[in-house]
Amino acid sequence: MTHQVHAFEPPERFVAGTVGEPGDRTFFLQARGGGRVVSVALEKVQVSLLAEKLEELLTEAGRRFGVELPESSPLAVNDNEPLDTPVDEEFRVGTLGLAFDVDTTTVVIEAIEAGEADAEVELGAEEDDDAADDEDEDDEPDDDLDRLRVRLTPEATRAFIDRARRVVAAGRPPCPLCGQPLDPAGHLCPRHNGYHR
Repeated sequence: MTHQVHAFEPPERFVAGTVGEPGDRTFFLQARGGGRVVSVALEKVQVSLLAEKLEELLTEAGRRFGVELPESSPLAVNDNEPLDTPVDEEFRVGTLGLAFDVDTTTVVIEAIEAGEADAEVELGAEEDDDAADDEDEDDEPDDDLDRLRVRLTPEATRAFIDRARRVVAAGRPPCPLCGQPLDPAGHLCPRHNGYHR
């Protein structure tokens, strides 16, 4: 089976966004460049973790390599526009990979299609350095999965982080007692043994 690698190095635009109303939203990563638009679906928690890990990656790159990194995205870089339409899902993301390229001072983000090997790949990523040689063999089934790869400057990465956090926060507010999303019609809070509050 052939796979596609949708590479944008760099993209004209790379954002996280949603389609639908709070409580029924579908989350997407969308890259645009060279007359192409690629949208991949993922979970809200994946968007939140991606923003968090990108923040950690920028901090670590600044500390280890002395790269000057922006504290916040400049207003000119902020992108508050909706996703480009039509939003056609290329694939659903199973695994996200991040790297910092010291030579080009860029962040590389790779979204890999969900597949049967997801659990194996995630376990492999958490193993120690001695297992890195064995990881290549485990990754072979991953080769026939579609991928979205983008390469961003630190400024564009900061803008992506800021937007991703706004998108995640724009959903339903959390219950102050249990943290689950509050519905406009009411909330069965486990802290109150299922009684409405």
